[in-house]
Amino acid sequence: MLSRTLKQAVATTRLATRPVIPAPFTHIRLEHTSAAVHPNVPEGTKKDSHELTISEPTEVVTADIVSGAPPELRHRQVRIFKPTRSTTQSGGSKGDLWRIDFDILQGSGRWENPLMGWASSADYNQALSLKFKTKEDAIHFAEKQGWDFYVQQPTVKRIPPKNYSENYLYTPNKIKQAHTK
Repeated sequence: MLSRTLKQAVATTRLATRPVIPAPFTHIRLEHTSAAVHPNVPEGTKKDSHELTISEPTEVVTADIVSGAPPELRHRQVRIFKPTRSTTQSGGSKGDLWRIDFDILQGSGRWENPLMGWASSADYNQALSLKFKTKEDAIHFAEKQGWDFYVQQPTVKRIPPKNYSENYLYTPNKIKQAHTK
Protein backbone atom coordinates (compact mmCIF):
# COMPACT_ATOMS: atom_id res chain seq x y z
CA MET A 1 0.00 0.00 0.00
CA LEU A 2 2.78 2.34 0.91
CA SER A 3 4.73 1.50 -2.22
CA ARG A 4 1.68 2.19 -4.44
CA THR A 5 1.19 5.69 -3.00
CA LEU A 6 4.90 6.33 -3.32
CA LYS A 7 4.81 5.34 -7.01
CA GLN A 8 1.80 7.61 -7.60
CA ALA A 9 3.57 10.52 -5.88
CA VAL A 10 6.68 10.04 -8.01
CA ALA A 11 4.58 9.84 -11.18
CA THR A 12 2.72 13.08 -10.37
CA THR A 13 5.95 14.94 -9.59
CA ARG A 14 7.45 13.81 -12.91
CA LEU A 15 4.42 15.11 -14.78
CA ALA A 16 4.48 18.37 -12.84
CA THR A 17 8.19 18.99 -13.49
CA ARG A 18 8.04 18.24 -17.24
CA PRO A 19 9.30 21.35 -19.05
CA VAL A 20 6.87 23.18 -21.25
CA ILE A 21 8.30 23.66 -24.73
CA PRO A 22 8.09 27.26 -25.92
CA ALA A 23 6.39 27.82 -29.26
CA PRO A 24 9.44 28.77 -31.41
CA PHE A 25 11.33 25.59 -30.44
CA THR A 26 8.55 23.05 -30.90
CA HIS A 27 9.63 22.01 -34.39
CA ILE A 28 13.17 21.26 -33.20
CA ARG A 29 11.93 18.97 -30.43
CA LEU A 30 9.40 17.30 -32.72
CA GLU A 31 12.10 16.28 -35.20
CA HIS A 32 13.78 14.17 -32.56
CA THR A 33 10.86 12.85 -30.50
CA SER A 34 7.35 11.70 -31.18
CA ALA A 35 4.12 13.52 -30.37
CA ALA A 36 3.20 10.76 -27.93
CA VAL A 37 6.02 11.82 -25.62
CA HIS A 38 4.89 15.46 -25.70
CA PRO A 39 1.11 15.45 -25.88
CA ASN A 40 0.82 19.22 -25.24
CA VAL A 41 2.38 20.07 -28.64
CA PRO A 42 -0.20 20.55 -31.41
CA GLU A 43 -0.07 18.10 -34.31
CA GLY A 44 0.28 20.71 -37.12
CA THR A 45 3.50 22.30 -35.82
CA LYS A 46 5.89 19.74 -37.25
CA LYS A 47 8.17 21.27 -39.88
CA ASP A 48 10.25 19.76 -42.63
CA SER A 49 13.68 18.71 -41.38
CA HIS A 50 15.40 20.51 -44.28
CA GLU A 51 13.79 23.85 -43.48
CA LEU A 52 15.88 26.12 -41.29
CA THR A 53 15.12 29.78 -40.74
CA ILE A 54 17.71 32.05 -39.18
CA SER A 55 16.83 35.65 -38.48
CA GLU A 56 19.55 38.22 -39.04
CA PRO A 57 20.21 40.68 -36.22
CA THR A 58 18.70 44.04 -37.04
CA GLU A 59 20.86 46.21 -34.83
CA VAL A 60 23.89 45.71 -32.64
CA VAL A 61 23.33 46.10 -28.93
CA THR A 62 26.62 46.89 -27.24
CA ALA A 63 27.67 44.70 -24.36
CA ASP A 64 30.20 47.10 -22.86
CA ILE A 65 28.04 48.15 -19.91
CA VAL A 66 26.84 44.70 -18.87
CA SER A 67 30.14 42.90 -19.56
CA GLY A 68 31.76 43.97 -16.30
CA ALA A 69 34.83 45.32 -18.09
CA PRO A 70 36.64 48.26 -16.49
CA PRO A 71 35.66 51.71 -17.76
CA GLU A 72 39.14 52.23 -19.26
CA LEU A 73 38.41 49.43 -21.72
CA ARG A 74 35.25 51.03 -23.11
CA HIS A 75 35.69 52.96 -26.35
CA ARG A 76 39.29 51.82 -26.84
CA GLN A 77 40.52 52.01 -30.39
CA VAL A 78 41.32 48.65 -31.93
CA ARG A 79 42.84 47.65 -35.23
CA ILE A 80 41.27 44.87 -37.31
CA PHE A 81 43.75 43.37 -39.74
CA LYS A 82 44.83 40.21 -41.49
CA PRO A 83 48.44 39.46 -40.50
CA THR A 84 51.03 38.62 -43.09
CA ARG A 85 52.85 35.34 -42.86
CA SER A 86 56.25 35.37 -41.25
CA THR A 87 59.31 35.16 -43.46
CA THR A 88 60.26 31.73 -42.15
CA GLN A 89 57.05 30.14 -43.39
CA SER A 90 56.86 28.65 -46.84
CA GLY A 91 53.08 28.19 -46.89
CA GLY A 92 50.35 30.76 -46.53
CA SER A 93 47.96 28.83 -44.33
CA LYS A 94 48.58 30.78 -41.13
CA GLY A 95 47.55 34.07 -42.68
CA ASP A 96 43.89 33.15 -43.03
CA LEU A 97 42.62 34.53 -39.72
CA TRP A 98 41.70 38.13 -38.96
CA ARG A 99 42.97 39.67 -35.73
CA ILE A 100 41.98 42.45 -33.36
CA ASP A 101 44.80 44.29 -31.58
CA PHE A 102 44.55 47.22 -29.19
CA ASP A 103 46.34 50.42 -30.10
CA ILE A 104 49.01 51.81 -27.78
CA LEU A 105 47.62 54.42 -25.41
CA GLN A 106 49.46 57.69 -24.98
CA GLY A 107 50.60 58.10 -21.40
CA SER A 108 49.94 54.47 -20.56
CA GLY A 109 52.98 54.24 -18.32
CA ARG A 110 55.54 52.89 -20.79
CA TRP A 111 59.08 52.60 -19.52
CA GLU A 112 62.34 50.91 -20.37
CA ASN A 113 64.34 48.78 -17.98
CA PRO A 114 67.74 50.47 -17.65
CA LEU A 115 69.64 47.24 -17.00
CA MET A 116 68.27 44.91 -19.69
CA GLY A 117 66.65 47.39 -22.06
CA TRP A 118 63.25 45.66 -21.97
CA ALA A 119 60.29 47.83 -22.85
CA SER A 120 57.43 47.56 -20.35
CA SER A 121 53.96 48.99 -20.15
CA ALA A 122 51.15 49.33 -17.61
CA ASP A 123 48.58 48.75 -20.37
CA TYR A 124 47.46 45.16 -19.90
CA ASN A 125 45.43 45.12 -23.13
CA GLN A 126 48.37 45.97 -25.35
CA ALA A 127 49.43 42.32 -25.62
CA LEU A 128 45.87 41.04 -26.13
CA SER A 129 45.13 39.64 -29.57
CA LEU A 130 41.81 38.11 -30.67
CA LYS A 131 41.49 35.90 -33.75
CA PHE A 132 38.46 35.58 -36.05
CA LYS A 133 37.70 33.58 -39.18
CA THR A 134 36.24 36.49 -41.17
CA LYS A 135 36.52 40.26 -41.21
CA GLU A 136 32.77 40.59 -40.63
CA ASP A 137 33.02 38.53 -37.43
CA ALA A 138 35.78 40.78 -36.11
CA ILE A 139 33.83 43.94 -36.97
CA HIS A 140 30.67 42.59 -35.35
CA PHE A 141 32.58 41.69 -32.17
CA ALA A 142 34.21 45.14 -31.97
CA GLU A 143 30.82 46.83 -32.45
CA LYS A 144 29.28 44.56 -29.84
CA GLN A 145 31.95 45.51 -27.29
CA GLY A 146 31.56 49.21 -28.07
CA TRP A 147 35.14 49.65 -29.27
CA ASP A 148 36.16 52.22 -31.86
CA PHE A 149 37.85 50.34 -34.67
CA TYR A 150 39.49 50.77 -38.02
CA VAL A 151 40.07 48.08 -40.61
CA GLN A 152 43.48 47.70 -42.19
CA GLN A 153 43.06 46.00 -45.55
CA PRO A 154 45.44 43.12 -46.28
CA THR A 155 48.30 43.64 -48.66
CA VAL A 156 47.92 41.83 -51.95
CA LYS A 157 50.69 39.35 -52.60
CA ARG A 158 52.22 40.07 -55.99
CA ILE A 159 54.07 37.17 -57.58
CA PRO A 160 56.23 38.23 -60.53
CA PRO A 161 56.09 36.00 -63.59
CA LYS A 162 58.96 33.55 -63.72
CA ASN A 163 60.42 32.13 -66.87
CA TYR A 164 63.48 29.92 -66.79
CA SER A 165 64.18 30.43 -70.49
CA GLU A 166 65.01 34.11 -69.91
CA ASN A 167 68.28 33.01 -68.31
CA TYR A 168 69.47 31.82 -71.73
CA LEU A 169 67.92 34.54 -73.85
CA TYR A 170 70.28 36.02 -76.47
CA THR A 171 70.79 39.76 -76.41
CA PRO A 172 73.00 41.19 -79.19
CA ASN A 173 75.12 43.77 -77.31
CA LYS A 174 75.56 41.94 -74.03
CA ILE A 175 79.15 41.45 -72.84
CA LYS A 176 80.04 37.82 -72.57
CA GLN A 177 82.33 36.75 -69.80
CA ALA A 178 84.73 33.90 -70.20
CA HIS A 179 85.32 32.08 -66.96
CA THR A 180 88.62 30.35 -66.44
CA LYS A 181 89.94 28.49 -63.50
